[in-house]
Amino acid sequence: MTQSFRAACVQMRTGLDIDRNVRDAGALIRDAASQGATFISTPEMTALFEGEGAALLAKAKPEAEDTALPRFRALAEELGVWLHIGSMAIKLSDTQCANRSFLIGPDGRVRATYDKIHMFDVQIGDGQVYRESSRYRPGERIAVVAAAGTNVGLSICYDLRFAYLYRAMAKAGAKVLTVPAAFTKTTGEAHWHVLLRARAIETGCFVVAAAQCGRHENGKDTFGHSLIVDPWGRILAEGGVDPGVFIAEIDPRLSDEARAKIPVLTHDRPFQ
Repeated sequence: MTQSFRAACVQMRTGLDIDRNVRDAGALIRDAASQGATFISTPEMTALFEGEGAALLAKAKPEAEDTALPRFRALAEELGVWLHIGSMAIKLSDTQCANRSFLIGPDGRVRATYDKIHMFDVQIGDGQVYRESSRYRPGERIAVVAAAGTNVGLSICYDLRFAYLYRAMAKAGAKVLTVPAAFTKTTGEAHWHVLLRARAIETGCFVVAAAQCGRHENGKDTFGHSLIVDPWGRILAEGGVDPGVFIAEIDPRLSDEARAKIPVLTHDRPFQ
């Protein structure tokens, strides 16, 4: 029988020092585990919040040389938890990185990775311009993996605006959707809550969205408000604007109940 489990969002204010960021994340992950969480998710850019310039390429490493990943793997094994590192910058070439999620099992092995598909190339006003594609190579595949006794779909931040991605993951068996993010304060205030609740309702999935928060060392402001949402769109846990741990119970059977009431995943119609 499918069992419920405790999921945690680790909310961070990641800076420019990788070693310090990993220590800060580790302390929060330990806190979550001490509260009984067995599935723990961290935000987008957990290990380094640098931006899109040359400094990113100078600090990022290929996956085999990355210094943060082995520490997170060892921590997952020590605590015996599923650890979802929302994303890290992984160097692919002299000019490009991947924005990559890692799902680590309780044995410390990487069970799945996901590279962010949709690039945040926008001008949102007040002089704020983002060109993620200038330094990141987009991914090309969805990722749904068995974890914590259910199926988990992986996504990252700007992906949230593309409903078809989450529908595809739900149809591939996902009952929990992860949306680690570094939403800007401007866009977060306008859209964060409604988009996360919509993705949960549309798919009949739980949504676990760990977020970056506050003013970062690179001058960027992120929205915070990590959320865990149930398949009926109810908010089960919410962070504020400071780092912390936010926990809720996940019962995958509620996904089946929501889909039985509103079976939208079976009602597709062809159109032109």
